[in-house]
Amino acid sequence: SQEEVAKQAIKHALKALKKRHLVEEGAHAPAYIALSRPIISQLVVEVAESRTLKAFLQEKETAMAELEKELTQTRDEYSQLKTDFEEKVRALELVLSECKELKAQLEQPTIRAMNAEAENKRLVDLWMLQKMQDAERLNEANALYEDMTERLKASGLEKLAREQVDGIIRRSEEGAEFFVESTVPSVCKDRINAHDGGCASIIHSLFGCLVSVLDLAITHDNSSIIAGSSLNSLFVWDVNLGRVHHTLTGHTDKVCAVDVSKVSSRHVVSSAYGRTIEVWDLQKGHVDGNLRLWDIQTGKLLSEVSAHSLAITSLSVTRNGNVVLTSGRDNSHNLFDIRSLEVFGTFRATGNKVASNWSRSCISLDDNNIAAGSADGSIYIWSISKADIFSTLKEHTAPILCCTWSAIGKPLASADKNGVVCTWT
Repeated sequence: SQEEVAKQAIKHALKALKKRHLVEEGAHAPAYIALSRPIISQLVVEVAESRTLKAFLQEKETAMAELEKELTQTRDEYSQLKTDFEEKVRALELVLSECKELKAQLEQPTIRAMNAEAENKRLVDLWMLQKMQDAERLNEANALYEDMTERLKASGLEKLAREQVDGIIRRSEEGAEFFVESTVPSVCKDRINAHDGGCASIIHSLFGCLVSVLDLAITHDNSSIIAGSSLNSLFVWDVNLGRVHHTLTGHTDKVCAVDVSKVSSRHVVSSAYGRTIEVWDLQKGHVDGNLRLWDIQTGKLLSEVSAHSLAITSLSVTRNGNVVLTSGRDNSHNLFDIRSLEVFGTFRATGNKVASNWSRSCISLDDNNIAAGSADGSIYIWSISKADIFSTLKEHTAPILCCTWSAIGKPLASADKNGVVCTWT
């Protein structure tokens, strides 16, 4: 029938189409294969690269996580350090505030100490001014006594005093060349009220010092008189002219002791309240310095020394000029070698107390003994070689201000605060 024929025709057409498709597929297979191969290899490469990138990404993510962890730790450490730093700053501020408080507390005692020092200086100045006024009144009283005694002197007593003074001066000049051994006295030969009736006549009245005279000395050739004053200076009078021809300045405090070389009229030694010793050359002016030994020829400083813990009251130079005796308010008497300014002897005694800031001790002419007066009216004599008390002389009833041996070795003379002079043999 027609349907069957149609079905057969369709089947035949389908077979032809399949066959044609297969033929065409076979024809196109090489091209398909050729086209598919690059794509697959590219896909493989891309897949491999993708895997590599994925692994690299994972490594980076791991490193990132570690860095984030380290950053967190670093932030924690920074926070801890910041906290510690803030604590240190607070502690430092506390220490600074405490330091300021302590400084303020320290400044208060310092200010009080400075005020006390200023007040002490003011009181000392007032006291020294009062002492100067007392000394001036005493000088006025002495001048009045001298005027009265001059009117009462008898011609015979005046002549005798002149002869005795002239004899002592002549023997003193000869004694510089012909040494006489000194004797240690034991008996009071004469007791003279030196300022109550008089014992000699006035040869010169010396003017020019307007303040108190605390000590004086006469040169070996009897040509000059040197006086230490409360004006921190020394005045040198020409005996023949009766006028001041030198004023020696250099001390910073009152000059309490003066002595002249026993073999030269040029060299003078002085000491002041401030524990200073100065050596002067009268032919070349004064040599400045505190507690110093100077080369008089060159004017250069040789050495310096602190002689006493308190003020020096007197000094005495031996005849050979190599040793100086200093006495101080610390109640000690020191022997210094002038060449080295070293102490080679210190003399003290129980009961020996220096009476004033101008009390004067002395060395015997044979350099064997030291004599010094005391506030109790006794004279203490030490043996230099034995460094011990040799004897104690008692006759005065008032503090002794001065002791001195005669220029011929004997007698020893002493004077006390009441104006009594004793000679000892």
